Amino acid sequence: MPKVDVVDLKNTKVGELELADAVFGAPVNENLIYESVRHHLAGVRSGTAKTKVRREVAGSGKKLWRQKGTGRARVGSVRSPLWRHGGTTHGPVPRDYSYRLNKKMVQGALRSALTAKLRDGELKVVSEWNLADAKTKVMAEALKNLQADRKVLLVSTNDANRNLELGSRNLPGVKLVATQDVTTYDLLAHKHVVLSEAAAKKLSEALA
Repeated sequence: MPKVDVVDLKNTKVGELELADAVFGAPVNENLIYESVRHHLAGVRSGTAKTKVRREVAGSGKKLWRQKGTGRARVGSVRSPLWRHGGTTHGPVPRDYSYRLNKKMVQGALRSALTAKLRDGELKVVSEWNLADAKTKVMAEALKNLQADRKVLLVSTNDANRNLELGSRNLPGVKLVATQDVTTYDLLAHKHVVLSEAAAKKLSEALA
């Protein structure tokens, strides 16, 4: 089982934690990680691109000139896609890009991402988020002590921690998520991952 040092917010070692080998020591499957990230990005894609077809653009429906005898090409409407300011054919319409990904694949990608973060030394475990108050300055100082003051993903349990929520929300590049909301995309998008000890145990149990 992989072991990791447990530190306090001053980066002083206060203990050790054994992590589940199936979660933090799993084989890193890059294909699964790719599929999980692709699935996440498809889910957050807005899909609101829209062009107007000929029935939606402005313009009269009157036939511009008689069908025969003018020497000109026959035409029925100024809204024809052949004309400037006419409708668009086969243009984009609002759609949902999301799709379903097998639950086992999602969990496998999470295990791979957590293992990679631990292997690369980009994962830390803190004993608890016992911040003195909710000031952003206090949170920034704590992250600086933990040597995680760039893009950081903070993972906590569902237990309400108002100081942590308020202290971290204004820091650029810092994101706070609960254990059940951790995604492969978030793990890869942030340079450092900082888990509370309770969150690390919860992830070990949930993904084992």
